Amino acid sequence: MKRFYGHRAYVQSAGVKSDLEIDGFAVAVCAEMGVALERHRVRSFDEMQEWGDDISGFDLIVALSPASQRRALDLTRHSHLDVEYWPILDPTGLGETRETKLAAYRQARDQIVARMTERFGPPINEGAAS
Repeated sequence: MKRFYGHRAYVQSAGVKSDLEIDGFAVAVCAEMGVALERHRVRSFDEMQEWGDDISGFDLIVALSPASQRRALDLTRHSHLDVEYWPILDPTGLGETRETKLAAYRQARDQIVARMTERFGPPINEGAAS
C-alpha cells in the first residue's frame, strides 16, 4: 500500500498471530517490485493495539484469510468500521522447487496488487506497479 499510495492513507499490517517470521519467499517476490520487507515485523491485531493503534481509528480492514476476517469482525463488532475479505491464494506449502514456490508467491502478490488497484485506483507513485 505505502509503495503504491504513499502517505495518502495511514496503513498498518497485522494478522491473527505474531509468532511467525516474515516469509523469505514473500520477501523475494516483493523485492522484485521494489518493496522491501526484510525489516518488516510480523505483528498481531493485539500487538497493534498494545503499540497504540486504535482499531476504531481506521476506516477499513482488508482481511486476506478467513481467520483474519473472523478476528477483524470480532474486533470491530462495536465499531463503524468496514471489513473486506479478499480471497487471495495462500502460497505457503505450494510447489516443490524453489521456482514453483516463487511462482505461487508471485501469483499471490499479483492478486493483491490487482485487488488494491481495483479498490483504491491506480498507484500514485511513479513506477509503483512495475
